[in-house]
Amino acid sequence: MVNILSLFTLAALWGGSFLFVRIAANPLGPAVLIEVRVAFAALTLLVVSFFLKKSLRFISNIKHFLILGLFNSALPFLLFAYSAQVLNVSTLAVLNSTAPIWGAIIGAIWTRTRLSKDVIFGLIFGMIGVSVLVGWEAINIGDEAIIPIITALIGAFSYGVATNYAKNAPSVEPFNNAHGSMWASVLLVLPLVPFMPIREEVTSDIIAAVFALGASSALTVTFIIPVFGILWGYLFLGETVGVNAIIGTILVVIGTMFVTGFASKFMSKKCV
Repeated sequence: MVNILSLFTLAALWGGSFLFVRIAANPLGPAVLIEVRVAFAALTLLVVSFFLKKSLRFISNIKHFLILGLFNSALPFLLFAYSAQVLNVSTLAVLNSTAPIWGAIIGAIWTRTRLSKDVIFGLIFGMIGVSVLVGWEAINIGDEAIIPIITALIGAFSYGVATNYAKNAPSVEPFNNAHGSMWASVLLVLPLVPFMPIREEVTSDIIAAVFALGASSALTVTFIIPVFGILWGYLFLGETVGVNAIIGTILVVIGTMFVTGFASKFMSKKCV
């Protein structure tokens, strides 16, 4: 029961991150928004590291941190922030939830293993779900939605790369992985800031949205995030919840449950 409650709490928080990205992406620009986001996360983890007495050894593991920071933070954060300038919260959340699906595909190629039936079923459901969602967004918003949709999917793909890289990466404890990759993300995003400057006056609402953003993501809760993404977009931004969003979300969630093995575990418990 505690695990389930924790799962939904995390999903609610991370689903809310798309709400805050949507609010801040246009006025701040993707690069400034993400630079502030990862810098705040890095500084927070630095303070925590002092209390935990953990040595980072950033230079000796710099290649590892740069790779992890690129694919797990800098690149996906930037791509989703770019997409948030056009797409609504629910669409962003659903596209993000394809990360475990991409992770399964990349993992199969990486380890040269055959995909199980569950994973194949999951891929089919996920692709249909994304197609339903993407097709409607392209019709509803127009051609300007196509590139943001593609960039969001690349962002989700990037999370899949990061997950598989982490499984085969140098042995670094989880806290230092998070800490080091955040500082690496700061370095990676910083050169882009002059090319994507702040566009509007920074208000207290925008500042609040930036500091409300979480800095991490986990594939284990990704399939619940779209539900909260749709809810937060509807409650706080007045976004319309169309039938396409509901159908697309259901299909992607089912697909992700199969890919992550959640569906099989659930069915096996029901049969016992």
